[in-house]
Amino acid sequence: MALSPLTAVSPVDGRYHHVTHELSAFFSEYALIKYRVFVEVEYFISLCGFGIPQLQHFDGTLNDKLRDIYRHFSLENAQWIKDKEKETNHDVKAVEYFLKDQFETLGLVDSLEFIHFGLTSQDINNTAIPYSWKEALTNVYIPQLNTLISTLQQLATEWAAIPMLARTHGQPASPTRLGKEIHVFVERLSNQLQLLESIPYAAKFGGATGNFNAHKVAYPQMDWVAFGNRFVNETLGLHRSQTTTQIEHYDQFAAQCDALKRINNILIDLCRDVWTYISMDYFKQKITKGQIGSSAMPHKVNPIDFENAEGNLGIANALFEHLAAKLPISRLQRDLTDSTVLRNIGMPLAHTLIAAKSTLKGLNKLILNEAALKADLEQNWAVVAEAIQTILRREGYPKPYEALKELTRTNEAITQATIAAFVDTLNVSATVKAELKAITPWNYTGV
Repeated sequence: MALSPLTAVSPVDGRYHHVTHELSAFFSEYALIKYRVFVEVEYFISLCGFGIPQLQHFDGTLNDKLRDIYRHFSLENAQWIKDKEKETNHDVKAVEYFLKDQFETLGLVDSLEFIHFGLTSQDINNTAIPYSWKEALTNVYIPQLNTLISTLQQLATEWAAIPMLARTHGQPASPTRLGKEIHVFVERLSNQLQLLESIPYAAKFGGATGNFNAHKVAYPQMDWVAFGNRFVNETLGLHRSQTTTQIEHYDQFAAQCDALKRINNILIDLCRDVWTYISMDYFKQKITKGQIGSSAMPHKVNPIDFENAEGNLGIANALFEHLAAKLPISRLQRDLTDSTVLRNIGMPLAHTLIAAKSTLKGLNKLILNEAALKADLEQNWAVVAEAIQTILRREGYPKPYEALKELTRTNEAITQATIAAFVDTLNVSATVKAELKAITPWNYTGV
């Protein structure tokens, strides 16, 4: 069968292709090949400006044409490389041959051997992949997460004054405000996003085993470490790891995976809380005409967006966990396990993107049912006991906690009348009694 969203094995490229298609520009086979071409071209241009005698005749006039090789890189170009890979059985070497063909077209026959000069395949992979990863996070993931955070902030502001019964251990507790509870997630997500953005996009660049052996033997008088730092840090905008084996050690990438996993855990927490609030009738959901919630029960409007998000976040975290645990571990100077694993780094990000968009969709469908929140508070007057006993402590009243425990730790319903009658029995001034009676589940919400 021809590959299509209906025949794709993974739902990332099938059912959810309309949600994840923008990641193809960073994590598809075409994208990987294109980013390799990009690194190779920029490396050659950097070599031309480094004082190598055989390249001193390059004055930069051809740089635009060289950069057009990756700027206008096509699916046909990628297929050319894939066909060459069948001959070479080596993906990066096929890229080198493609560039030599392109250079010949530009008349640069004398410079062909300075393509991929002194490099190993991992100098290309361990710069191209971090570059594509950075581009995907910067252009897709972080904007999406910021949109989600902004939506939560808007809801927190909108519901800032809405009193709500809190539940610790699932039991009625001191009242809170709905907006504040939403803002908890705003703060958590913002803090973790800040941590994520502080982690460098590390890259390896230093020859076959990280020592610039080939570069050094060819041009021993040149400072290749300085060259590598300038190329990776300034030209590519990454962060060159100074001491490596043949491959990047992936510690910073693992840290990014852990940071993304923490963000996803917060989103799982959010989805479960909102799901529960919907089940408690605190929220209704906007009804879309024609949509069905159950094949058997016509009345249902299921919180499917939050359930979808939770499921995808779990899959993403399992993959992030594996990436963070596996990639920093290799055998001696190198094995190939990192190569096959790195081809899958787009998968957890895709599931994360699906989840973030589902969460946002669900949040935008919420309709506050303020009557349900008020009714819940009305049925739980016992929660003002904490306030009363605290004021009694202030007044030096003997054993106030015990007195309130005796009143409230019962299976009998506690009402406003019950509380008022209890206050009347207290040996305190009329002013304090009035202060106590003024406390309600709706105004005992803190700062």
